[in-house]
Amino acid sequence: MKIMKTIRLLYPDHLSGGLDTYYFGANLLAHILPANENQPLLRVEIAPPDGKERTVKDGIRAREEVTEGIRRAAQVIEAAQPDKIITIGGNCIVSQAPFDYLHGRYSNVGIIWIDAHPDVSTPADGYPNAHAMVLGSLMGHGDKELSTLMKHPKFRADEILYVGLQGLHDYQERFLNESGVTYKVQTEDFISDEEIQSFLRRFDHILVHLDIDVLDPWLFHSTYFANPSLTGDGSSGGQMTMEQLSHMLHTITSQSDVVGLTIAEYLPFDEEKLHNVFSDLPLFRE
Repeated sequence: MKIMKTIRLLYPDHLSGGLDTYYFGANLLAHILPANENQPLLRVEIAPPDGKERTVKDGIRAREEVTEGIRRAAQVIEAAQPDKIITIGGNCIVSQAPFDYLHGRYSNVGIIWIDAHPDVSTPADGYPNAHAMVLGSLMGHGDKELSTLMKHPKFRADEILYVGLQGLHDYQERFLNESGVTYKVQTEDFISDEEIQSFLRRFDHILVHLDIDVLDPWLFHSTYFANPSLTGDGSSGGQMTMEQLSHMLHTITSQSDVVGLTIAEYLPFDEEKLHNVFSDLPLFRE
């Protein structure tokens, strides 16, 4: 019997989200996850934040560094040849390389996108951070350069299920309607267990993308929308409780073969501030 090889991919991209805390959050998250010596931790080398402002090129901030990060992630994964990948982000762009690889490794794969936002923006929509473009890229739409980094078939509209989706911008709604993605805006009620189970039954393998901002920022503060000084593209935060998230993840993982899990957009602002306090003390640099 073959032993499945699972890797943890630490991918602390911060440039695709335009926020330094993504880097700190990914590295902290690697320590928060349950220890498992059978799952080697592999790292995508991303330069730490340096305080420099990046330019926007053809609608994407830090375009060259963002695309180079995706290439490096793909190289790390290809060298390891894993059967399953737990991706530790960073912002949402970190799902592109592992989901593309796993789509090449398996057939009949579905994506459950647990997120307050659809992540199908394009450079033409006026928001330059590529983390809002990743699912559109995986579908072969949006920015051509991002999509051409993929080596395997693009995902179809009927292979995607949104969980936790909140109100949409006009251009996001237009994209979803025109591309044929079935979606439900979940500002009143979340998608039901029955709808999730119906989706799971259609696929042999499942990829799960978890954006921490699906959580209610009033209840969980390590999320983008808990910081009142940030505005992003004007979207709103999620409404999910930790208990609801736990239930949904248990439903998905107990009733399907999850071969890829991304955890993205963990933003521990308070912990980063405490780290910075200590970093300023000469005692810690002796």
